[in-house]
Amino acid sequence: MDLFWNSAAQSHPGKRRNCNEDAVLSRPDVGLWAVADGMGGHQAGDIASQAIADALRTVTLSGDLCLDVDKIEDTLISVNDELRLHAQTQCQGGTVGSTVVTLLARDEIGVALWAGDSRLYRLRRGRLEQITRDHNPISDLLDSGTVSEAQVLSADTNIITRAVGGQADLNLDVVIFDVQPDDTFLLCSDGLYRELEVTALQQQLHGEILDDVADRLLEMCLEGPARDNVSLVLARQRDRYA
Repeated sequence: MDLFWNSAAQSHPGKRRNCNEDAVLSRPDVGLWAVADGMGGHQAGDIASQAIADALRTVTLSGDLCLDVDKIEDTLISVNDELRLHAQTQCQGGTVGSTVVTLLARDEIGVALWAGDSRLYRLRRGRLEQITRDHNPISDLLDSGTVSEAQVLSADTNIITRAVGGQADLNLDVVIFDVQPDDTFLLCSDGLYRELEVTALQQQLHGEILDDVADRLLEMCLEGPARDNVSLVLARQRDRYA
């Protein structure tokens, strides 16, 4: 089967922020996508997210999935070290950090690496599934069994427990999953999923033309409060001859 990837991306400061501290990356030619969300309320969040996007844009991938996962992880660890140094020398020790979620795809296998609460979703046969798990205190309590899933779903927190630049040692989560033709993947910052219900995301992701889907999702956010920066990347694997 001859497969290829369609992609689309959007990023906007929203209605209440003067600066867009998000950054997006789309490299369908090598099967790599990312969204980074500079940490609001901290110094130079836009520098942090753009440093992530720039580093991933220039990383050379071999085509070997295991080696390329290691390269992406090493690249993000290097950015983490650079941001920590920048914070100490240029920002009087203040935090310069960003969440990140990446998708690396090779044929029938996908790998997500992430830190923070930017998310990866997969739409398959009409069902939307969240692939990543947010790194925040509520999700951590869920893992420990301290709170129920219902309590997690009703909670809303902007506090994150992991970020690139946030700690001396970057701890990325990694998950491996299968990829099927016509799967649609959504990478996004919390500025998207905090504004739109899951049902709205699921409905829009059925659209045939990804550029139109990305435009509509951004438009729907801007029709509401759009309290934060809004960023999203879409990727869909198709059979070239279908």
